[in-house]
Amino acid sequence: MRNIFAGTEPASTPVVRSPGQRAARYSSGWVQMRKFLESRPALRVLDLGPTSPGNINYLTGLGHSVYMSNLVEEAAQPEWITIHNGETEPSFDVDRFIAEQMDFSGRTFDAVFFWDTADYLPASLTAPVFQRIHQVMDPEGVLLAFFHARTSGPDTAFQRYHLTDSDSIEMQAGNEYPLQQVFQNRAIEKLFGSYNGFRFFLAKDNLREVLVFR
Repeated sequence: MRNIFAGTEPASTPVVRSPGQRAARYSSGWVQMRKFLESRPALRVLDLGPTSPGNINYLTGLGHSVYMSNLVEEAAQPEWITIHNGETEPSFDVDRFIAEQMDFSGRTFDAVFFWDTADYLPASLTAPVFQRIHQVMDPEGVLLAFFHARTSGPDTAFQRYHLTDSDSIEMQAGNEYPLQQVFQNRAIEKLFGSYNGFRFFLAKDNLREVLVFR
């Protein structure tokens, strides 16, 4: 397991919460992912955030194919909450969610944009989601994930992330989903225990970035 901590990023611009407005944020993880995307032809990319036409255009412009699935939006639907035989409290139907929402019809992926999806998923779903992604990533594939460092405050609001051809990504106010959990470094390492390695980027805001290697 490779666990490398990179240097601290430049100061980041505060998140803008006005509807439709975007704020640029320097991203060391995106810098490295962009190099990966630009150095290899015809990659298969999985974007697990809200649909962004700009992301699709950017990635297809590089010659890659894109598959998108907004896991946070799907997991927020009430249909996944069930009461199984012998249980007294409702629970999230993890197995059915994985089977129905993460069936990629035989596709495998070279690059995955996970964004901060883990922080907004039910706790019981997070580890199975990363296990499923591990199954559908090709060897030497790369995944970019963000994790919040605190449980409250304006920086914890759900965001849409837009790729750019610079060293920054653009953040835009998204739908109102509650932050479900915050992962410390040890918990993040455990999530990626089946992967080949990962690299942390230490930022000055409240988002930690992790580049993960399949």
